[in-house]
Amino acid sequence: MKRYYIFCVILGLIFTGILGCDKISALKKTEVAQEKSVPAMPMVKGVVIAKINNIPIGLDDFNQEVEIYNANVPDDQPELKITTREQKINYLKNEVVRRTLLYQSALDKGLDRNEDVLMALDKTKIQLLVMELIKQASEKVDVTSKEVEDYYNTYKEQLKEPEERQIREIVSSSEQDARDVLIQLLQGVDFATLAKTNSKSPSAKDGGDLGFIKLGQKSAQFDSVAFSNSLEIGKISSIFKVPEGYSIIKLEAKRGGKQKPLSEMWDDIKKGLIFLKQRQVIEDLMGKLSRDAKIDVYEGEIK
Repeated sequence: MKRYYIFCVILGLIFTGILGCDKISALKKTEVAQEKSVPAMPMVKGVVIAKINNIPIGLDDFNQEVEIYNANVPDDQPELKITTREQKINYLKNEVVRRTLLYQSALDKGLDRNEDVLMALDKTKIQLLVMELIKQASEKVDVTSKEVEDYYNTYKEQLKEPEERQIREIVSSSEQDARDVLIQLLQGVDFATLAKTNSKSPSAKDGGDLGFIKLGQKSAQFDSVAFSNSLEIGKISSIFKVPEGYSIIKLEAKRGGKQKPLSEMWDDIKKGLIFLKQRQVIEDLMGKLSRDAKIDVYEGEIK
């Protein structure tokens, strides 16, 4: 959607000359030469920061384009963003001015009357009108404080920070091998030492240390034991079956799992509820329009 919006903004800047006037002003002939026809002065937002022949570029329009451009720069390439006045000036000269000159050349060639171009503009107009209708239908949606509080209280457990646990493991090929390891552990042999010499897991080289892990990183059988409330820090588990064989684990530490207060989550919850309400408004609108419309789909013509 962001990419499409950029396209729309760029189109808006390119075609301000077309959208802002009803016809092209004709200049009088002189004895020297015939002047070219150019678009009438269009309306722009903000102070004029450039004028290419008779097409002005407004500061507000330009800043909006830069803002959308920056929003679409990949997170791993922040250096591509336009953040300084000098970068804005370069973008204006190297992109906006060049694009507007090409636009004027296209007008001179009559490409604004090209059938493919007109069809593309019609499709773009449809998309813009649909977006505006959706915006107007959903922009007044809001949620009350009680709705935010009720959501928080209902889903309080799910809204906790993910708990992470530091686990060591020993994986044996057979249940008997696992029993032999467990006996040594109960006799006080160091878990990491036994993991290095007895575990067939890749973690053996680290003394069985898996580091801090979250639910879902290992198998369901593993999670049911590793994240059990009955497994205390510093304790070892009993033998249990895993896809790799038979495992024994030790819980070294815990972190996370805290309940965030409502004040910290208020904005996120409100945004989420507004989004859900807006989606419902759009679905209701679509339902009404569909019920009132006559829709014919010719499936047989689809090849």
